[in-house]
Amino acid sequence: MGKVSLDDLRRELAELEAEEARLSAVRDRLHHQIDFGFETETSRTREREISDERRRVHDRIDSLRKLLRERQAV
Repeated sequence: MGKVSLDDLRRELAELEAEEARLSAVRDRLHHQIDFGFETETSRTREREISDERRRVHDRIDSLRKLLRERQAV
């Protein structure tokens, strides 16, 4: 498998950052519902799913940023 270009890594990073922002907005809305008394089992479950997915996306973002720093330092 060939090396992935810096442009490809930057593009993936931008896509993941946009996805993280989208997930954060959904999570914020769910927190608002939960905090103001509109909590349901479904909203709690959905909040947990969104938080877990956001964490996975953020971990990938951190990995890509590290890889970009390493590749740019070469």
